[in-house]
Amino acid sequence: MKAVSPIRLARSPALLSLLIGILLISGCASSRSQSDEETKVIRIKGSDTMLLLVNRWAEAFMKLNPDIAIYVEGGGTGTGIRALIEGDVELSSASRSLRPSEVQRLLEKRGSLGLSILTAKDALSVYLNPGNPVNNLTIAQLKAIFSGSVSNWKDVGGIDMPITVVGRPPNSGTYLFFREHVLDGDPYGPSTETVPTTSAVIRFVKSQPGAIGYGGLAYGSDVTHCAIEGVEPTAENVRSGSYPIARYLYLFSAAPPEGAIKAFTDWVLSNAGQEVVREVGYVPLWELPEE
Repeated sequence: MKAVSPIRLARSPALLSLLIGILLISGCASSRSQSDEETKVIRIKGSDTMLLLVNRWAEAFMKLNPDIAIYVEGGGTGTGIRALIEGDVELSSASRSLRPSEVQRLLEKRGSLGLSILTAKDALSVYLNPGNPVNNLTIAQLKAIFSGSVSNWKDVGGIDMPITVVGRPPNSGTYLFFREHVLDGDPYGPSTETVPTTSAVIRFVKSQPGAIGYGGLAYGSDVTHCAIEGVEPTAENVRSGSYPIARYLYLFSAAPPEGAIKAFTDWVLSNAGQEVVREVGYVPLWELPEE
């Protein structure tokens, strides 16, 4: 597990209520006590999309809190949720909501239906190689490309060049979100290349002129972030709701947080925590004061 080195600072006062941006799935009590002694170490595992963001949150929060160590690991949304269900972590990071089957397992294993905390918004960006003249696609064209029914860029307004599709593994929340919201639940095409992380998707797209992939808005400054239905994947368009494949990013807890875990999640939902969201390249939950 990747550790983030603790740095000393004092606890931040007057934090926003955890009710802001939280979807309370259940108030059931966890079978595991979250005492102050148990929560001096906070383990977070899950979304690779959120890995950069959660690491930055952890670093900033530990500078403010000398007595708390936060350890952050990726591995995918599904992997993080399984770790939360098993009690191996205090929080899981996720780029999709909890599935009913996961809520059921959480209840069976931890005695709670869990807590879902909205932490940021993201444009699920479609990445293209900078040499590809295509810079706008419709949802219907995306579905045709990723399902494999269209395999040449000339069929979607580009040049005569084969399309190489790259995606994420099934344990990725981004994989599932894209399948549900772009492919309407249909499977990806059989020729889709699979890579483990968003960074790997970016590298693949940069190396292949005809490649297309997807991932978070905060990644890939050196690839083309394709407009969808004529709408650019920008913070303004995500916040306004005009970008068609925007989503929330989450932290999940097995029960309502207490102690250090609550202090951390409250801080994430403060202006300071949301400023980190903006700095990393995602979209804060609300308009922040100008610096």
